[in-house]
Amino acid sequence: MPLVEGVTALGMSKEIEQLSGALARLPGLGPRSARRAVLWLVKNRESALPNLLEALAIVSETLVECQVCGNVDTTDPCHICADPRRDQKSLCVVEDVADVWALDRARLFQGRYHVLGGRLSALDGVGPEDLNIARLMERVGEGGIDEVVLAMNATLEGQTTAHYLAERIDPLGVRITQLAHGLPVGGELDYLDEGTLAQAIRARRPVG
Repeated sequence: MPLVEGVTALGMSKEIEQLSGALARLPGLGPRSARRAVLWLVKNRESALPNLLEALAIVSETLVECQVCGNVDTTDPCHICADPRRDQKSLCVVEDVADVWALDRARLFQGRYHVLGGRLSALDGVGPEDLNIARLMERVGEGGIDEVVLAMNATLEGQTTAHYLAERIDPLGVRITQLAHGLPVGGELDYLDEGTLAQAIRARRPVG
């Protein structure tokens, strides 16, 4: 029996399948989870959809990259960089924005952050010039920073990046530390619980 025009093999309209496909591309959501999310939105469209659409529109219009640290926020500089209560002498270097959010969610690091925008990877063709390293060196070179915390993920590429940064920063005479106990090999900060992150922050150790 031929399909009804406008209805896909999954029994949903092309428009709904398109929405499901868009959600499925989000991290942590596969096709099945995306279909469940779409079904929930459809069932609660009168109460949930307007709020969701409004929130997406606001974020789309106001989202900017912080020119100081590389964080993503609705203000530039971001709320973290603009907070006068932050320790101006301590700088935590991370790979991605998600790592900033994960570490700051634990509320243990009171300094400022610097987002590299990735990690060194010869396999993927990512070199120092592809990362936000030049700006990092500028910030450290300007003075006023006593400690740089290298909060790279516990992967081969992450540790390679940390080693490269340590060699670049060391001549500037700044104390360099890195996250220590509690980070499993291959683990990524965004997926770790707050207790593990807390232990890693407290037990950070000097580099070199």
